[in-house]
Amino acid sequence: MSSTTPPDARGADPASAPGRVAPGDSDWSDPERLARVALARVFGPEHRRAAVEVRRRGASEVWNALRAAHPSVDPLRDLDAAWRAGARLVCPQDAEWPLELDALDRLRDAGDGSVIGTPLALWVRGPVNLSELPPRAVTVVGCRTATSYGLHLAGEIAFAMAEQGWAVVSGAAFGIDAAAHRGALAAAGPTVAVLAGGVDVPYPTAHVELLEEIARTGAVVSEVSPGTPPYRRRFLTRNRIIAALSRGTVLVEAGHRSGALNTVAHTRRLGRPVMVVPGPVTSAMSAGCHRLLRDFREQTVLVTGAEDIREEIASIGSLVQRPASGNGPRDGLSEAVRELLDAMPARAAVGVSVLARRTGLRPEAVLAMLGPLAVEGLVENVAGGYRLTDLGRAPSNPSHPATSGRRSGTQPGAAHGEADRSPTRSTADPGPDGENPDGENPDGET
Repeated sequence: MSSTTPPDARGADPASAPGRVAPGDSDWSDPERLARVALARVFGPEHRRAAVEVRRRGASEVWNALRAAHPSVDPLRDLDAAWRAGARLVCPQDAEWPLELDALDRLRDAGDGSVIGTPLALWVRGPVNLSELPPRAVTVVGCRTATSYGLHLAGEIAFAMAEQGWAVVSGAAFGIDAAAHRGALAAAGPTVAVLAGGVDVPYPTAHVELLEEIARTGAVVSEVSPGTPPYRRRFLTRNRIIAALSRGTVLVEAGHRSGALNTVAHTRRLGRPVMVVPGPVTSAMSAGCHRLLRDFREQTVLVTGAEDIREEIASIGSLVQRPASGNGPRDGLSEAVRELLDAMPARAAVGVSVLARRTGLRPEAVLAMLGPLAVEGLVENVAGGYRLTDLGRAPSNPSHPATSGRRSGTQPGAAHGEADRSPTRSTADPGPDGENPDGENPDGET
C-alpha cells in the first residue's frame, strides 16, 4: 500500500502516529472499493441479496442506484476511521484477499438463512497477509464458560500448532477463544481474531490488551464497518469467516447450545475437517462435543492434541511418523501360545480339555503351556480350570512385528510342533505372522 496521507479535512493528520497504516490512493478514489465500503455500512453482512446483486452487477452500479436513499452514508468517513485505527481495507479484487472465502458463495442455503456468502470487504489490523493464512491455519473454538480442563487443552493445542508454524484463528471471546489466542502468542506464532463488531471496537472490553497484542503480530479482522458495535446476531454471521479462514476447525468444550457449534456447522458445509476434543462424560461443557461425535461420526474426528490435528489437516508427506508404542503383555509370544490365550473366555474359567478341543492341541501340550503363562501372570488356576488375568486380557500391540499380519489358511492345530515350546517371550522366534492383535475370544464367551 501507498503511504499517501488521506485527503481528509475532518481532523488532524495522524500520519505520524506509530502503527498507522495509510490507505492506498485506490482506497479513496476507486468507485468499486468506495461502493463496497458504503454498501457494507448500509446493509451489513446479514443481507445476502445485496451481496448477490454486487456479484451480478458490480458494487459501483448497485451503490449508484441506492446512493440517493442513503445521503448520510459517506465511505470516506469509514476509510478515515479505519486509517486512524491502523486498519486497512481488503477487497475481493485485492492480492491479499483469501480465495478460501469465495467458497462461502458456493454453499447452498437450506432455507434457514444460515448461508450468507462472501463478505463485501474485510477490515484488517495487523501484519498478517490474509491470502497466505488459510493453507497453514487452524480454527480453535469453544464455549465461553470453559472449565480449567478446556482452557488448558485449548492453550496447549494452540501453542503446539503455533510452534509448528500454524496460525490459530478464533473469535477473541472469553473462554476457549482467548485461551487459544494466548497459547499461539506464547509460542510467538501468528493468531487471527475475527470480531463481530468493528476492528476499532474491542470486544469484550476486558480483552483490549489481548486484541492489541494480536494486532501487533497477527491480525484483527472484521467485515462490519469501523465503529460498529457487536450486535448479537453478528456473532453467528462472523463464524462463517472464522471457519473459512483455516484448513479445519477444532472444538474444545461446547454445551448443547454453544455458539461454537455454529462455527462447526459452517466448517462442515465447507467440506473441511471438524475435529473435536472429548471431555468428561459428566461435564455439561463437553455435551455438545460428545453429541457431534455421536450424531456426525462420519464427519467428525476425535482428537486429543496437536499431533492428531496435524494428521488431519497437514499436507501429504509433511508428517513425522509417530514412535511405536511399547510392547504389550502378549507381544513376543509364539503363535500357538497366543491362540491358546485367544481361546480362553474373557472372564469365566475353562478346563484343559475344552481348551485342547478349541485349539486342536493335545491336552498335555495345553497344560505345558499354561504353567509358564501362570508364572508370567497372564492366566491363573482357579476352581473350574484356568482363566485370564487382567494382564492376560490386555490386547497386543498391533505395531509389534509379531502381531502385524493376518494368517491365511493356517488352522489353530496345524503346528503341533510349536505347542511344546516354552511360552516365554523371544525376539528370536516370535512365531509366524497372523496372530489376532485384538486378543479377543473367538467364541464370544464371557
